[in-house]
Amino acid sequence: MTDMTDVTDVTDVTDVTEVTDVTREEGRRPLIGISSYQEDAAWSVWNQCASLVPQTYVDAVVRAGGTPVLLPPQPGGAGHLLDALDGLVLAGGSDIDPARYAAAPDPRTGPPQRGRDDWESRLLGAALARDLPVLGVCRGMQLLNVALGGSLVQHLPDGSHQTVPARFVRHRVGLADGSRLAAVLGPATEVSCYHHQAVDRIGTGLRATAHSADGTVEALELTGHRFALGVQWHPETDPDDDRLFHALITASRTDSHTASQATSHPVSRTTSRTATQRETTR
Repeated sequence: MTDMTDVTDVTDVTDVTEVTDVTREEGRRPLIGISSYQEDAAWSVWNQCASLVPQTYVDAVVRAGGTPVLLPPQPGGAGHLLDALDGLVLAGGSDIDPARYAAAPDPRTGPPQRGRDDWESRLLGAALARDLPVLGVCRGMQLLNVALGGSLVQHLPDGSHQTVPARFVRHRVGLADGSRLAAVLGPATEVSCYHHQAVDRIGTGLRATAHSADGTVEALELTGHRFALGVQWHPETDPDDDRLFHALITASRTDSHTASQATSHPVSRTTSRTATQRETTR
């Protein structure tokens, strides 16, 4: 009688554990990595180098249903990090080193941040290798293009896409029929931009899917990938329009990477191990 009770207890615990793991996995918010960077910053009595990203990126991911994870530049570990994530946002920021697309620097190109360029290129490569959903914002779109062999226009006409410091320019962009972007935003949309560089030669496998009135490439999509696109504007700054971030989260929920975690998630491994130990002990 005692042996029968022990067997029944183990079976019940195992069943409940499996159900709990599945429920937890289905209900969790996708983990979305956001590339961050190092800048001198001041807070309280401190003024020192910090790893940071504008709060607007964090807020946009949260509103869309994801859990943001900041990814500051570091010597290694890009692949290990991407194995734990469900999607990637490449944030905007400084100019990419022209050496990455075999060009001499224009005098108006900002000073290179080679550590950031290298880190984000490794993040992007690891994400694409895993077919992980990627959204590149401004610089992030340019990085996508350069990483795939494209080049950049190092300076647009003054006052076209960037007028005064720290103020976004609003304008309309037209979206290509049949593109993923058009499916999310429609045939045209108004956007906020702040950039003085743009896509020139388009990288391998990429398709330009949005343009502004002056012909500037405003969006790129990578063909054959589950969800890999970049936009030249800043969707994170518009709290009333989270459609792009919702699209990223939706792709992250359905990504095969997420499905595979049902058997490899650390919580699942720990729980299964505990159940096995109980059976062995009994």
